[in-house]
Amino acid sequence: MAASSVGILCLVFLFLASGTMSAAPKKVVHVPFTRNYVPTWAFDHIKYFNGGNEIQLLLDKYTGTGFQSKGSYLFGHFSMQIKMVPGDSAGTVTAFYLSSQNSEHDEIDFEFLGNRTGQPYILQTNVFTGGKGDREQRIFLWFDPTIDYHSYSVLWNMYQIVFFVDDIPIRVFKNSKDLGVKFPFDQPMKIYSSLWNADDWATRGGLEKTDWAKAPFLASYKSFHVDGCQASVNAKFCESQGKKWWDQKEYQDLDAAQYRRLKWVRSKFTIYNYCKDRVRFPTAAPECKRDRDA
Repeated sequence: MAASSVGILCLVFLFLASGTMSAAPKKVVHVPFTRNYVPTWAFDHIKYFNGGNEIQLLLDKYTGTGFQSKGSYLFGHFSMQIKMVPGDSAGTVTAFYLSSQNSEHDEIDFEFLGNRTGQPYILQTNVFTGGKGDREQRIFLWFDPTIDYHSYSVLWNMYQIVFFVDDIPIRVFKNSKDLGVKFPFDQPMKIYSSLWNADDWATRGGLEKTDWAKAPFLASYKSFHVDGCQASVNAKFCESQGKKWWDQKEYQDLDAAQYRRLKWVRSKFTIYNYCKDRVRFPTAAPECKRDRDA
């Protein structure tokens, strides 16, 4: 292992060992796929293992596949452990996201963009509010996500949306309603995941096409954790359930140790942040004022 790789791993271990994880969940409960999820398309492209505790999504030249949560949720903590498509995965996208259903929808996205063998995976995140997106951020991961399972999670409450990779915060989207920015608070969302072909844009802007000779492409999943407020269509059911753990004060912001971790990710691994893109956005979006360490 190269000295630089050893240094990065040491930093990761130091970050995990220091401070408290105030915005991380109190407890992740590992449950089988069928507890909270159902396939949505190409059912024969989902394979089940270990009594349904693990699944694989399969992409070939005919179709990809995907699944969604049985319920809709208004706030909470949602995570999966995923092992990405190994080898030459150029053109493929593995997605894990939350989305509401109407035209002015809210959405919280993880998208893992495939690569040519030997090149790093890119993790793209995005947030839609009231149907408006264009809030992409992209990072390289500090590990190979195809070798082992890693945890990817979202904490969503009235104050912030936090994206985590293995409990390290990689992005925070603050509630900036006072700045005129819509925030997801009244539209319940379902949880989705899919594996699909997007070689018109996913790898080097579409320059690298999917090599179907390498198919089928497989992404593996386990630990389908859902700890959220299950909501009716009008979102009133959650309001009657009382205050949840994710609304408590310690989850309304990151702590100092978490901001250090976030700054580390920003400084070492960020390759694109819409808040800094003056070609697409000559004037930064209002919420960028809250994008600490941007």
